[in-house]
Amino acid sequence: MNICVIGAGNGGLALAGFLGMRGYNITLYNRSLRRISAFKTSRQIKLEGQINATVTIDEVTTDLEKALENAKLIMIVVPAFAHADIAKKVAPYVKNGQIFILNPGRTFGALEFWEVLKREGMKKEIIVAEAQTFLFASRTSNPGVSHIFKIKNAVPVSALPARKNNELKDVVEEVIPEMQVVESTLYTSFNNIGAVFHPATLILNAGRVESTFGKFEFYLEGITPSIAKVLEKIDSERCAVARTLGLEPMTSVEWLNYAYDVLGMNLYEAIHNNSGYQGIIAPPSLQNRYIFEDVPMSLVPISSMAKKLGIATPAIDSIIYIASIMMNRDFYREGRTLEKLGIANLTLSQINRLLKEGDLN
Repeated sequence: MNICVIGAGNGGLALAGFLGMRGYNITLYNRSLRRISAFKTSRQIKLEGQINATVTIDEVTTDLEKALENAKLIMIVVPAFAHADIAKKVAPYVKNGQIFILNPGRTFGALEFWEVLKREGMKKEIIVAEAQTFLFASRTSNPGVSHIFKIKNAVPVSALPARKNNELKDVVEEVIPEMQVVESTLYTSFNNIGAVFHPATLILNAGRVESTFGKFEFYLEGITPSIAKVLEKIDSERCAVARTLGLEPMTSVEWLNYAYDVLGMNLYEAIHNNSGYQGIIAPPSLQNRYIFEDVPMSLVPISSMAKKLGIATPAIDSIIYIASIMMNRDFYREGRTLEKLGIANLTLSQINRLLKEGDLN
């Protein structure tokens, strides 16, 4: 199978090497030459950490049309704030039968991607899918070198439209058996654990990040007992929204056991029992995707849906407001609100039908 990986950052580099190691024909695309110039000619990716291997992939390119030309599966591994832009860029080159997976979609990523493609005039028969999280905890340690801290046991994924989940399942069971196909992108969107772990932890460690340039372990040192209590409150609000939508969510503690086989009496214990978080250093500044991705593309749509449902989310809203103040931006205005997604005036049954069928006709 020909697979295109879009994005050569921390996740994309690791995924391209990982899938190449599994024997697939991999093209790695990145919009700028800077990130890929060191290994563009050699096409070699070195994997370290849980996996140790040097993999030669088929192509490394900045030519998007070429990258997509023969690809059956397109793995999009860019921050969620770039999803709409990627959709615009790929729209002219989409072919029937292709599968686009957002790794991860965050909240309503697949719906946003699908709507942008339609606005751009795309009429091909394709699948847009979103993963609930990324397959690894990974970081680029040097150009062309990726350190994979831990491979997750399982990652929920679903197609948009959900009626194509069987087709999606045939492909992911072959390529990435760690991915488990679930009933709807509503499930992947509202089991978004990054929304719980990332923005609040970074914001509540803002002083430490700015004074040390992030020289501490993000999860194991940054999440103290009191910060874990804030994360638990955010998690409970997320789960309340999910249950009102008719979903049975995984709590963050349950997810840590699902993804990493760790247990704990509370979130603090579970996080600190996770060896997969050892060595993951905090961002060097607040100018980071943990805010710019996870606030507007994760917390804002959860808050927006909560308001539609009449559910109070004071912890989530507080993080959105504080992040907006700190970054001098209006993340509510920038983010994935229900109005921007075109579903603000739909009933829950209509939203479910849209996600299942791809339209309301």
